[in-house]
Amino acid sequence: MTIRFAWLSAPLLLVAALSSCLVLADGDDDAPAKPECPKGQVYDSTLKQCVLQTSSLLPDADRTDYAYRLAKDGRYEEALALLDTLKNPNTAKALNYRGYATRKLGRTDEGIGYYLQSVKLDPQYAQVREYLGEAYVIKGRLDLAQEQLQQIKAICGSTCEEYQDLAAAINASSKT
Repeated sequence: MTIRFAWLSAPLLLVAALSSCLVLADGDDDAPAKPECPKGQVYDSTLKQCVLQTSSLLPDADRTDYAYRLAKDGRYEEALALLDTLKNPNTAKALNYRGYATRKLGRTDEGIGYYLQSVKLDPQYAQVREYLGEAYVIKGRLDLAQEQLQQIKAICGSTCEEYQDLAAAINASSKT
């Protein structure tokens, strides 16, 4: 019986290992993979399924996170429309994601405005400082981008992803 159980445990370990890899497959090491919902729907982390974005039960946190996912997928207008449904749109995270989507739509000055509002709410939010710095690179304001880079370094060091990404954007810009 012990031999039989040991024989079964190897496949179970393999399944467990593969499952954990699948959970991280969407690239965010902090959160499990979420399904892509059809247009007009949002992933509800409590129900673990897509629901209508108009659902009054859907918390702002899920709306905000899904809006960012839409923006990262290039669905900027949908992301902005979803952010428009927030009960409290004035959070550092929501303003950062609104800035990201508007900047990606080519409305860089508008995006900078949202980023600055986000920074005011949470000066230690490294991601918003990265995106603000990238917006300054677009505007040709490498001095302001460098300031954000130094702020990020004070927040999370020079090895964090936000620092590395902004440093790369500044480097790429200064070579052109």
